[in-house]
Amino acid sequence: MDLDSIECVSSSDGMDEDEIQHHSLHPHPHHHSAFSSAKPRNGGTNNNIMGPTAIAPATSVHELLECPVCTNSMYPPIHQCHNGHTLCSTCKTRVHNRCPTCRQELGDIRCLALEKVAESLELPCKYFSLGCPEIFPYYSKLKHEAVCNFRPYNCPYAGSECAVVGDIPFLVAHLRDDHKVDMHTGCTFNHRYVKSNPREVENATWMLTVFHCFGQYFCLHFEAFQLGMAPVYMAFLRFMGDENEARNYSYSLEVGANGRKLIWEGTPRSVRDSHRKVRDSHDGLIIQRNMALFFSGGDRKELKLRVTGRIWKEQQNPDAGVCIPNVCS
Repeated sequence: MDLDSIECVSSSDGMDEDEIQHHSLHPHPHHHSAFSSAKPRNGGTNNNIMGPTAIAPATSVHELLECPVCTNSMYPPIHQCHNGHTLCSTCKTRVHNRCPTCRQELGDIRCLALEKVAESLELPCKYFSLGCPEIFPYYSKLKHEAVCNFRPYNCPYAGSECAVVGDIPFLVAHLRDDHKVDMHTGCTFNHRYVKSNPREVENATWMLTVFHCFGQYFCLHFEAFQLGMAPVYMAFLRFMGDENEARNYSYSLEVGANGRKLIWEGTPRSVRDSHRKVRDSHDGLIIQRNMALFFSGGDRKELKLRVTGRIWKEQQNPDAGVCIPNVCS
């Protein structure tokens, strides 16, 4: 698809439309990893989580449990060579049965003593510097860290395989400065998508726009891709935060012309779910190409879609026990 020919005209919260010509919607991929500051996400300190009995990650015992090859924590089975050097089971196959420290043959010796020591340890989550206050038995720590709410987020940009991770403020700045994503303030939007040759459809992201409202950030995706043999256009919203926070918000998308319209309402998905996962679950407004061309009018040789929408926060009514929408003005 010739993405250079796409024009997007955007407005939000009653502002006049701004003509925006996207010369390239696929900036150079960012294959480096970045991370935000180590300040706790909630802005507070964690004075109560590191008591005198807790073991900090930098202790010598923790270092003993660090694999010398991959530097990750080792879990059973922990292997050792005849000289007592240890490494994890994953790396044992990578070093071709040779100790990476002394180059002696490894064999199949388990370091049962170190495995027993690990059972007695309680360690803070590795995301403690980002605000996680939890302390876990050694063998429970890994399971928690895979789903920890304080773990960093992946970059939500879908136009490249970007490896940058960080907290939300860091990623917002990264999207703005590195991916040149459009930023808007407000909870209503009005976008027009123009494509000179809509017959050329391939798996490609067309546009990502970030909206800031209710003190949160939302990613609006619009793209074209093949659904089976049929080309379709899809718009959906992702919440820049965790899933339990995303459930506090709802959004609607609407597209139409010539007396017809399609309307989608739903809950934004968390950016914890990858762009591809959301897209492939069809959790958004899907427009078949024939319908999109009908909405475009004219001779059906040019795509001209206007997508409008709004975001609102669901408020709990304590008297009725139901949610009522809170729409920003």
